[in-house]
Amino acid sequence: MSLNVDRLSKTISKELSILLSREARDANLASVTITEVRVTNDLSYANVYYIVPEYLKEKIVPSLERAKGFLRSELERRVKARKMPELVFKYDEALEYGNHINEIINKLNKND
Repeated sequence: MSLNVDRLSKTISKELSILLSREARDANLASVTITEVRVTNDLSYANVYYIVPEYLKEKIVPSLERAKGFLRSELERRVKARKMPELVFKYDEALEYGNHINEIINKLNKND
């Protein structure tokens, strides 16, 4: 990943976090935590990985889709980039996977 793409990813992550927590109309979006943003080298897409509390997992997808246009236009205004990538929201399963692995390890240690 080039330095500029990496910098853009970090900037989008920071600005999206601010937008979701302070400026989105949907109150559920304030509960979204951005874990990582990966911008493709051609700047076409920004894969935005996020987590939310368990009770919001199903409700958040439509909320993010509705807010996508607003978020992208605000990012265009705030972030100086030659092209603003299309936002693709993906639930980050790494935390759950890590917790699952820890549970397995704990069970194995108890059996010893």
